[in-house]
Amino acid sequence: MNKKRSLRTEIILRLSVPVIFFIAVETVLSYFTTLHYVDEAYDRWLLDSARSLMQEIKLKEGLAVVDLPPEALAIFKWDDLDKTYFNIISEERGLLAGDAFVPETLESSQETEKPIYFNAFVKNESVRIVSIKVPLADEATETIHIHVAETQKKRRVMMLDILMADLIPQLLLVIMAGFYLLHGVKRGLQPLHELADEIAQRSPQDLSPIPESHVFQEVHTLTDTINNLFNRLALAIAGQQRFISNAAHQLRTPLAGLKLQAERALREKELAEMKPALEQIQVSADRMSHLITQLLVLAKSGPLEAGYQLKPLALCKLVRTLAIDYAPLAIQHNIELVFEGPDKEIMIQGDEILLRELLGNLIDNAIKYGHKNGVIVISVLNKPYPSLIVEDDGPGIPTAEQEKIFERFYRIPGSLGDGCGLGLAIVKEIAMLHQAQLNLGRSDQLGGGRFEVIFNEKPENKR
Repeated sequence: MNKKRSLRTEIILRLSVPVIFFIAVETVLSYFTTLHYVDEAYDRWLLDSARSLMQEIKLKEGLAVVDLPPEALAIFKWDDLDKTYFNIISEERGLLAGDAFVPETLESSQETEKPIYFNAFVKNESVRIVSIKVPLADEATETIHIHVAETQKKRRVMMLDILMADLIPQLLLVIMAGFYLLHGVKRGLQPLHELADEIAQRSPQDLSPIPESHVFQEVHTLTDTINNLFNRLALAIAGQQRFISNAAHQLRTPLAGLKLQAERALREKELAEMKPALEQIQVSADRMSHLITQLLVLAKSGPLEAGYQLKPLALCKLVRTLAIDYAPLAIQHNIELVFEGPDKEIMIQGDEILLRELLGNLIDNAIKYGHKNGVIVISVLNKPYPSLIVEDDGPGIPTAEQEKIFERFYRIPGSLGDGCGLGLAIVKEIAMLHQAQLNLGRSDQLGGGRFEVIFNEKPENKR
C-alpha cells in the first residue's frame, strides 16, 4: 500500500537538502582553509625557533660546535600547551645536540636552506616538524641540519576557535531560516487546507463554483478544474433528474392503462367479453416493454456511464445484417428496404450493440412514418469519412422541429404512431459516444427525411 505523500514534507525536503549539502561543503572547505592558514602562522613561529638555534652554532677548525646554556634551552622549550623537541645533526658526525628521537625528513640531503615542513609522531603525539640546512662559512668541513618539532595542541585550539567562529553563526542562521521556512510553508499551504475544508463542509447538493478570491495564482488551475467538474456534474445530475422525471411520467400512462383494462376484465364474467380488455392489456404491456428497453439503452449510453470500449467494427457487414433483420417488418408495411454499400469493407471504431440500436431506431422511424408502398434506402459511404445514411420518402421533419426532435420524450405535434419520443434521443447519445457527427435534412433522392451519421477516421477510444 502506497504511503500518502505530504506536500509540506516534500517542499521542506526539497529546500532543506540543498541547504544541508551547501553547509556541509562549506564546512569542509572552511576546515581545509583554516588548517592551511593556521599551519602557515605556526610554521613561521616554528621556523623562527629553528633559526634561533642556528645562532648557537659556531665553527672551530672547520667543525660545528653547539653551545646551548641550560637557561637558553629552558626558554626555548617553554610552552604552556605544546612540547618542543629539536636536534642538530651533522651528516658526517651524527647528533650534535638535542633529542635523538626527533624524526628527520626524507629530504634530509636538501641542497638549499629552504625549510621543509612535515608531520610525524613523537611519543605517540602528532607533531609538526621543520627541517633546515644551516648555512656555514666556506671553511666548514661538514653539513649541519636542524630539526625542530612541536606538538599541535595550539594549532588545534586555534583551528577549532576559527571554525566555531565561522560555523556557529551559520548554524544559528540555518536554525532561524528553518523555523521561518516551517512557518512560511505552513502559511503558504493554509489556503489549500481552507479550500479542502470548504469543499468537505459542502452538502452533496451544493455544486456552486468555489470562490477564488483567497486562492494563490498557482492554485487557480486546481480550482478551475474543480469548478469545471462541478459544472459538468450539475449538468449531468440535472439531466438525470429530468430523465427520471420524464421516465416516471411516461411509465405512468401505460401502467394506468394496464390497471384500467385489468379492472375492466375483472368485471366481465365471460371469456369472450374479457378478450378486448386482454388485447388492450397486451398492447399496453408491449408499449411499456418497448419504453423500458429504450430507457435502459438511453441510460447506458449516457455520459455518466461511458463504460464502453470502442473496438474495430465492420460497418457494411453490420448495416447489411440489420437491414436483413428489418426486412420482414418493412414488407409487413409494404415498404421496399434497399441497402447500398461498397464492395470493400469499411472499418470503424465502435460498439456493435449501441450502433445496432442507433440504426434500428432510424430504420424503425423510417418504417413508422414513411409512406405505404414507399422506399427506404440505407447507404454506407467511405469518403471523405465513413458514413451511414438512412433516407425515406415520408413527409420529412419540418425545419422548425429539427432542433427539438432529439430531446427526450419529445414528439412532433400530430405525429402518427405510438412512439414515446426516445428513439432519436438514443440516436443522438450513441452518436456522441462514438464522436460521430449527426446531420438531419431532406433526401434529394427520395424527397423525404435524411439522417446521416459521419464517423471520424480515428475516433478515440473512451472508457
